[in-house]
Amino acid sequence: MNSELTRPRTVHDQLLTLSAQAGKIRAELEAGKFKLPKNTLEDLTNLQSSLSQIGEKMEAYQRENSNMLALADVGQVINSSLELDEVLRIVMDNIVRLTKAERGFLMLRDEHGEMAIRMGRNWEMESINSSEKNVSRTVVQRVIDTGEAIVTTNAQEDQRFLGQESIVAFNLRSILCVPLKVKNELIGVIYADNRIRTGIFAETERDLLGAFANQAAVAIENARLFSSLKHTLEEVTALKNLMDNVFASIASGVITADIQDKVTLANKAAENILGADSIDIIGHFLNEALASVSGELGPRLTEVRDTDKAIVDLEISHFLPNRGNVDWRLNLSPLKDAGQKTQGVAIVLDDLTERKKLEAQRRLFERMVSPAVIEQLDPNSLQLGGKRTNITVLFADIRGFTTYSESLAPEKLVFILNRYLAAMAEAVLAQEGTIDKFMGDAIMAWFNAPVPQPDHTLRAVKTALAIRESVENLYKELPVDSHLAFGVGIHYGDAVLGLIGTEKRLEYTAISDSVNTAKRIQENSAKNQILISREAHERVKNEVEAKPHADMSVKGKTQPIEVFEVLGLK
Repeated sequence: MNSELTRPRTVHDQLLTLSAQAGKIRAELEAGKFKLPKNTLEDLTNLQSSLSQIGEKMEAYQRENSNMLALADVGQVINSSLELDEVLRIVMDNIVRLTKAERGFLMLRDEHGEMAIRMGRNWEMESINSSEKNVSRTVVQRVIDTGEAIVTTNAQEDQRFLGQESIVAFNLRSILCVPLKVKNELIGVIYADNRIRTGIFAETERDLLGAFANQAAVAIENARLFSSLKHTLEEVTALKNLMDNVFASIASGVITADIQDKVTLANKAAENILGADSIDIIGHFLNEALASVSGELGPRLTEVRDTDKAIVDLEISHFLPNRGNVDWRLNLSPLKDAGQKTQGVAIVLDDLTERKKLEAQRRLFERMVSPAVIEQLDPNSLQLGGKRTNITVLFADIRGFTTYSESLAPEKLVFILNRYLAAMAEAVLAQEGTIDKFMGDAIMAWFNAPVPQPDHTLRAVKTALAIRESVENLYKELPVDSHLAFGVGIHYGDAVLGLIGTEKRLEYTAISDSVNTAKRIQENSAKNQILISREAHERVKNEVEAKPHADMSVKGKTQPIEVFEVLGLK
């Protein structure tokens, strides 16, 4: 192929040789050196002229052929890369080389739709700095407006551009400018010039550059599309990474499934809640991944699909082999795409097991301590150690329980005991008292801590009277052999209240002689009797009806205790 393409050069050389020889013979004939037939001289003259014309045509053909080869090579080169800047550099270097221009510029529309120089190269294959990027805006604008190529051999004398400031100021001479089009849409222009020589560009260069521009435009557009696609891919990747991080950081389990109920996504929280790895969840059907609740969940999923509406706060208690009994809350909703077309289902899963345990523990705590007290306790401010304060202490016990228990089965004994203790506890909590502890068949409680209660002694007395009433009500429900008596002792004084124990096992209790005094009064009370100390009586004597009781000599006290028996409220 190469030998065929280079043959015209050999023929052209031969034609030149023949033409020269014909000229030499014609000169010798004119000089009379040879005697030849008539018209020979004329024939030789015509032959020389024909050979010259053929040589010129062959030279033009050879130049065109060379340009075609160059175009083929350039097309291969500019399509060898999809990086936009690299494509632009290759395009401009080849333009300068093909047209023998001094400079070449490639302009593309920017984000505002204006033509801006994206690449400038000179004949030394170097980038042109900003101070040398002076082009004829008149020529460029005309190509933009008409969509047609422009060539001028000497812009200084071209009637089309006489008086144009850029041409005069920048001393522009040879200029060649062609449009860059993709599907008949102008995306830019290619501009080449020479500020020194005239006549560099002709129609041939214009056609050559036009053909080259068609290839370059496609390559540039491909590179731009690739760059845009690459940027979009980077954005999508970044968004996916962000979503992965978001899903990974969500405390709730997130599970999505397609129309066939096959799991497509499960975050880390879902794996932890289900107690399974993603490989055992993703790609499996929902009834497999959520096997422990599939029986109850299946109809709900059907409802979501049929109604296209979400189901929220669905709580399910069930058994997991690796965890035991667990409590889950699920929100089920249709999974929709950007066009609001349902593509499956999304499940948000929360493990309520620990919360349920804490709630149960709180409910248990509320049975021992008034809810009003609990609301005002700050766990963060509770520290080991105590604080001295004035309180009213109440002790109450069940009389005759020891003898009663000797003839009763343990199960029935516990049942009866709990009925009496519950009545006592409810009476304490109704007055917002604090239950310190249950001691066999007795209960200890106090008032005015941790929440201050100005009428705390009166609250203690009201509690004792409520115990009396509750016990009388129990008599109506229990058999006669289960009718047990009670005794109550109440004392007012100071005590140290706080957390006693260790960081692992704490007890909120009261310690003082006042506690011991209330205990001694209760131990010496008679059947169904409520006794209060003189200190307590002084605080409630205007609201409580009471009568003096014989002083008590009790263990641990050197002086008798002055007490009063409570009869009721005034």
